[in-house]
Amino acid sequence: MSTVSIKGIRNGLLVALDEEAAWPEVEEALLKIIRERSSFFQGAHLALQLGGRTLNRDDIRKLRDRLAEHDVQLAAILGKSAETIRSARRLDIDTDLDESVTYEEFDDGELPPIDTNEHGSPGVLVKTTLRSGRVVKHTGHVVVIGDVNPGAQIIAGGDVLVWGRLRGTVHAGANGDTEALVCALDMRPMQLRIANYVAIASDNGEPRPRPEIASVRDGQIVSEEWDV
Repeated sequence: MSTVSIKGIRNGLLVALDEEAAWPEVEEALLKIIRERSSFFQGAHLALQLGGRTLNRDDIRKLRDRLAEHDVQLAAILGKSAETIRSARRLDIDTDLDESVTYEEFDDGELPPIDTNEHGSPGVLVKTTLRSGRVVKHTGHVVVIGDVNPGAQIIAGGDVLVWGRLRGTVHAGANGDTEALVCALDMRPMQLRIANYVAIASDNGEPRPRPEIASVRDGQIVSEEWDV
Protein backbone atom coordinates (compact mmCIF):
# COMPACT_ATOMS: atom_id res chain seq x y z
CA MET A 1 0.00 0.00 0.00
CA SER A 2 1.25 3.45 -0.84
CA THR A 3 1.99 5.64 2.19
CA VAL A 4 0.18 8.57 0.56
CA SER A 5 -2.69 8.52 -1.94
CA ILE A 6 -4.27 11.61 -3.47
CA LYS A 7 -7.79 12.26 -4.69
CA GLY A 8 -8.92 15.40 -6.44
CA ILE A 9 -12.07 16.92 -4.92
CA ARG A 10 -14.14 19.94 -5.83
CA ASN A 11 -12.46 22.36 -3.43
CA GLY A 12 -8.97 20.92 -3.23
CA LEU A 13 -7.26 17.60 -2.61
CA LEU A 14 -8.18 14.68 -0.38
CA VAL A 15 -5.03 12.95 0.88
CA ALA A 16 -5.32 9.50 2.48
CA LEU A 17 -2.41 8.57 4.74
CA ASP A 18 -1.33 5.02 5.64
CA GLU A 19 -2.66 4.12 9.10
CA GLU A 20 -0.03 1.45 9.76
CA ALA A 21 3.22 3.30 9.02
CA ALA A 22 4.89 5.41 11.71
CA TRP A 23 3.63 8.99 11.73
CA PRO A 24 7.06 10.65 11.11
CA GLU A 25 7.47 8.43 8.02
CA VAL A 26 4.01 9.33 6.71
CA GLU A 27 4.46 13.03 7.40
CA GLU A 28 7.80 13.13 5.57
CA ALA A 29 6.38 11.19 2.62
CA LEU A 30 3.60 13.76 2.24
CA LEU A 31 5.99 16.70 2.46
CA LYS A 32 8.36 15.05 -0.03
CA ILE A 33 5.54 14.83 -2.61
CA ILE A 34 4.66 18.48 -2.01
CA ARG A 35 8.27 19.60 -2.39
CA GLU A 36 8.73 17.64 -5.61
CA ARG A 37 5.51 19.03 -7.10
CA SER A 38 5.57 22.47 -5.52
CA SER A 39 3.97 24.28 -8.47
CA PHE A 40 0.96 21.96 -8.38
CA PHE A 41 0.43 22.12 -4.63
CA GLN A 42 1.01 25.87 -4.28
CA GLY A 43 -2.13 27.39 -2.78
CA ALA A 44 -3.85 24.00 -2.42
CA HIS A 45 -6.38 23.14 0.28
CA LEU A 46 -5.77 19.68 1.74
CA ALA A 47 -8.22 17.42 3.55
CA LEU A 48 -6.35 14.61 5.30
CA GLN A 49 -7.98 11.20 5.76
CA LEU A 50 -6.30 9.65 8.82
CA GLY A 51 -8.59 6.66 9.44
CA GLY A 52 -8.06 5.37 12.96
CA ARG A 53 -4.74 7.12 13.52
CA THR A 54 -4.55 9.28 16.65
CA LEU A 55 -2.82 12.64 16.48
CA ASN A 56 -2.65 15.16 19.29
CA ARG A 57 -2.93 18.91 18.94
CA ASP A 58 0.85 19.42 18.74
CA ASP A 59 1.14 16.85 15.92
CA ILE A 60 -1.57 18.59 13.91
CA ARG A 61 -0.23 22.08 14.62
CA LYS A 62 3.26 21.04 13.52
CA LEU A 63 1.93 19.52 10.29
CA ARG A 64 -0.24 22.59 9.60
CA ASP A 65 2.76 24.89 10.03
CA ARG A 66 5.03 22.73 7.84
CA LEU A 67 2.41 22.68 5.09
CA ALA A 68 2.03 26.46 5.34
CA GLU A 69 5.76 26.82 4.59
CA HIS A 70 4.93 25.41 1.14
CA ASP A 71 1.83 27.61 0.73
CA VAL A 72 -0.47 24.65 1.37
CA GLN A 73 -3.46 24.98 3.70
CA LEU A 74 -4.56 22.19 6.00
CA ALA A 75 -8.29 22.61 5.42
CA ALA A 76 -9.73 19.48 7.08
CA ILE A 77 -8.86 16.47 9.22
CA LEU A 78 -10.99 13.35 8.70
CA GLY A 79 -10.81 10.22 10.81
CA LYS A 80 -12.30 7.87 13.38
CA SER A 81 -10.21 8.86 16.38
CA ALA A 82 -12.15 11.03 18.83
CA GLU A 83 -8.90 12.55 20.14
CA THR A 84 -7.76 13.47 16.63
CA ILE A 85 -11.09 15.09 15.78
CA ARG A 86 -11.15 16.96 19.10
CA SER A 87 -7.59 18.24 18.57
CA ALA A 88 -8.38 19.40 15.04
CA ARG A 89 -11.45 21.31 16.20
CA ARG A 90 -9.44 23.06 18.90
CA LEU A 91 -7.22 24.38 16.10
CA ASP A 92 -10.29 25.53 14.12
CA ILE A 93 -9.72 22.89 11.43
CA ASP A 94 -12.78 21.34 9.78
CA THR A 95 -13.47 17.69 10.53
CA ASP A 96 -15.92 16.77 7.78
CA LEU A 97 -16.55 17.27 4.08
CA ASP A 98 -19.67 18.02 2.09
CA GLU A 99 -21.16 14.59 1.28
CA SER A 100 -22.06 15.82 -2.19
CA VAL A 101 -18.39 16.32 -3.06
CA THR A 102 -17.25 13.88 -5.73
CA TYR A 103 -13.68 12.87 -6.31
CA GLU A 104 -11.40 10.94 -8.61
CA GLU A 105 -8.65 8.70 -7.29
CA PHE A 106 -5.07 8.68 -8.54
CA ASP A 107 -2.90 5.67 -7.84
CA ASP A 108 0.33 5.70 -5.88
CA GLY A 109 0.40 9.42 -5.18
CA GLU A 110 0.09 10.44 -8.82
CA LEU A 111 -1.45 13.86 -9.31
CA PRO A 112 -4.48 14.60 -11.48
CA PRO A 113 -3.92 15.97 -14.96
CA ILE A 114 -5.00 19.57 -15.45
CA ASP A 115 -8.21 19.61 -17.43
CA THR A 116 -10.28 22.72 -18.05
CA ASN A 117 -13.20 23.79 -20.17
CA GLU A 118 -11.98 27.37 -20.20
CA HIS A 119 -10.90 28.63 -23.59
CA GLY A 120 -8.48 31.47 -24.11
CA SER A 121 -5.08 32.59 -25.28
CA PRO A 122 -1.79 31.52 -23.71
CA GLY A 123 -0.22 33.79 -21.15
CA VAL A 124 2.60 34.18 -18.67
CA LEU A 125 2.40 35.15 -15.00
CA VAL A 126 5.30 37.11 -13.49
CA LYS A 127 5.14 37.22 -9.69
CA THR A 128 7.78 39.83 -8.96
CA THR A 129 8.55 43.50 -9.45
CA LEU A 130 10.20 44.23 -12.81
CA ARG A 131 13.19 46.45 -12.16
CA SER A 132 15.06 48.72 -14.58
CA GLY A 133 16.63 46.75 -17.44
CA ARG A 134 14.27 43.77 -17.15
CA VAL A 135 12.48 42.86 -20.38
CA VAL A 136 9.54 40.43 -20.54
CA LYS A 137 8.46 39.21 -23.99
CA HIS A 138 5.61 36.80 -24.67
CA THR A 139 3.45 35.96 -27.68
CA GLY A 140 0.30 35.87 -25.52
CA HIS A 141 -0.90 37.80 -22.49
CA VAL A 142 1.40 39.02 -19.70
CA VAL A 143 0.26 39.37 -16.09
CA VAL A 144 2.58 40.96 -13.53
CA ILE A 145 1.88 40.64 -9.82
CA GLY A 146 4.09 43.50 -8.71
CA ASP A 147 5.34 46.83 -10.01
CA VAL A 148 6.90 47.64 -13.38
CA ASN A 149 9.63 50.14 -12.60
CA PRO A 150 10.99 52.84 -14.92
CA GLY A 151 13.42 51.24 -17.37
CA ALA A 152 11.59 47.89 -17.37
CA GLN A 153 9.81 46.76 -20.54
CA ILE A 154 6.94 44.42 -21.39
CA ILE A 155 6.21 43.29 -24.96
CA ALA A 156 3.13 41.12 -25.35
CA GLY A 157 1.21 39.75 -28.30
CA GLY A 158 -1.97 40.01 -26.19
CA ASP A 159 -3.09 41.99 -23.16
CA VAL A 160 -0.92 43.28 -20.32
CA LEU A 161 -2.22 43.36 -16.76
CA VAL A 162 -0.14 44.88 -13.97
CA TRP A 163 -1.39 44.25 -10.45
CA GLY A 164 0.72 47.08 -9.14
CA ARG A 165 2.31 50.31 -10.36
CA LEU A 166 3.12 50.63 -14.04
CA ARG A 167 6.03 53.03 -14.57
CA GLY A 168 8.01 51.33 -17.34
CA THR A 169 7.33 50.76 -21.05
CA VAL A 170 4.55 48.49 -22.29
CA HIS A 171 3.70 47.27 -25.77
CA ALA A 172 0.50 45.23 -25.91
CA GLY A 173 -0.86 43.68 -29.10
CA ALA A 174 2.67 43.76 -30.46
CA ASN A 175 1.68 41.61 -33.45
CA GLY A 176 -0.87 44.19 -34.56
CA ASP A 177 -3.81 43.34 -32.29
CA THR A 178 -5.66 46.65 -31.89
CA GLU A 179 -8.12 45.04 -29.46
CA ALA A 180 -5.41 44.39 -26.88
CA LEU A 181 -5.75 46.02 -23.46
CA VAL A 182 -3.38 47.37 -20.83
CA CYS A 183 -4.59 47.39 -17.22
CA ALA A 184 -2.81 48.59 -14.08
CA LEU A 185 -3.67 49.55 -10.54
CA ASP A 186 -1.58 52.71 -10.98
CA MET A 187 -0.89 53.55 -14.62
CA ARG A 188 1.80 56.11 -15.32
CA PRO A 189 4.06 54.41 -17.91
CA MET A 190 7.01 56.05 -19.61
CA GLN A 191 5.50 54.86 -22.89
CA LEU A 192 2.44 52.81 -23.73
CA ARG A 193 1.87 51.10 -27.07
CA ILE A 194 -1.04 49.05 -28.36
CA ALA A 195 -0.43 47.57 -31.81
CA ASN A 196 0.93 50.54 -33.80
CA TYR A 197 -0.54 53.23 -31.57
CA VAL A 198 1.66 55.07 -29.08
CA ALA A 199 0.83 57.18 -26.04
CA ILE A 200 2.92 58.78 -23.34
CA ALA A 201 1.13 59.08 -20.03
CA SER A 202 1.35 62.44 -18.31
CA ASP A 203 1.54 62.93 -14.57
CA ASN A 204 -1.80 64.52 -13.78
CA GLY A 205 -0.83 65.22 -10.21
CA GLU A 206 -3.64 63.20 -8.69
CA PRO A 207 -2.85 62.57 -5.01
CA ARG A 208 -4.31 59.06 -5.13
CA PRO A 209 -3.68 56.61 -7.99
CA ARG A 210 -6.61 54.75 -9.47
CA PRO A 211 -6.89 51.53 -11.46
CA GLU A 212 -7.06 52.25 -15.19
CA ILE A 213 -7.56 50.34 -18.41
CA ALA A 214 -6.16 51.52 -21.74
CA SER A 215 -7.46 50.55 -25.17
CA VAL A 216 -7.55 51.79 -28.75
CA ARG A 217 -10.63 53.81 -29.56
CA ASP A 218 -11.29 56.05 -32.57
CA GLY A 219 -7.72 55.75 -33.75
CA GLN A 220 -6.02 56.62 -30.47
CA ILE A 221 -5.17 55.14 -27.09
CA VAL A 222 -7.58 56.17 -24.38
CA SER A 223 -7.44 55.41 -20.69
CA GLU A 224 -10.40 55.18 -18.33
CA GLU A 225 -11.13 54.03 -14.82
CA TRP A 226 -10.86 50.28 -14.37
CA ASP A 227 -13.60 48.98 -12.10
CA VAL A 228 -11.82 46.13 -10.32
